[in-house]
Amino acid sequence: MGSSFPLFEIILYAMIAGFLILKLRGVLGRRTGEEKQRPDPFSAPEAANESEQDNVISLPDRATVDAADIDDLDPLSATLMRIKLADPDFDDKEFAGGARGAFEMIVQAFAAGDVDTLKSLISGPLYGGFVQAIEEREQANESQETTIVTFRSADITEAELDGHEARVTVEFVTEQVKVTRDADGKVVDGDPDKIEVLTDIWTFERDVRSSDPNWELVAARVPEE
Repeated sequence: MGSSFPLFEIILYAMIAGFLILKLRGVLGRRTGEEKQRPDPFSAPEAANESEQDNVISLPDRATVDAADIDDLDPLSATLMRIKLADPDFDDKEFAGGARGAFEMIVQAFAAGDVDTLKSLISGPLYGGFVQAIEEREQANESQETTIVTFRSADITEAELDGHEARVTVEFVTEQVKVTRDADGKVVDGDPDKIEVLTDIWTFERDVRSSDPNWELVAARVPEE
């Protein structure tokens, strides 16, 4: 990826609080039709069902790859291979499974107002936006119910290795039932009998030198219309 990413990231962080107040209060994703032990979705992801396999890029074995081989790969595969060379424990298939687990944890924690779980999985600036959205929902005496019915896909779409910082972007397409209720239990947004197809594009970051296998969510957006 180009050198313009840091500027993009700065702009994104500057806009994220306002974005989350508007977007996270009601939904995560765009419609298309107590202190706890740190969650660890990336260290041991659950295997996907055969019918729900993600579009994971097949990378060559790191022991047989040299610089020339990397140059022959497409840009995304090349960057993923560089991450793999920098971190021998990185595996794109395991990452995709872990990202899906993290997505489910974060979506459910946001709906439940579980800020401890969110803090363990989300970076500082973005975490603040999530917390503000939860606080606004609580001040309005509203509650949110979210059920992830299934994952249609969880595809790695972008990757970057900036020094020791690796960033990998995943596009999630899920089927969800989302409902917001007021203090009396009346539905004020969503439909408990309707399954919606939602698309979220999330970027995860990790220092490849760290012994912590977790990746943090550093950016969240939806597709441009």
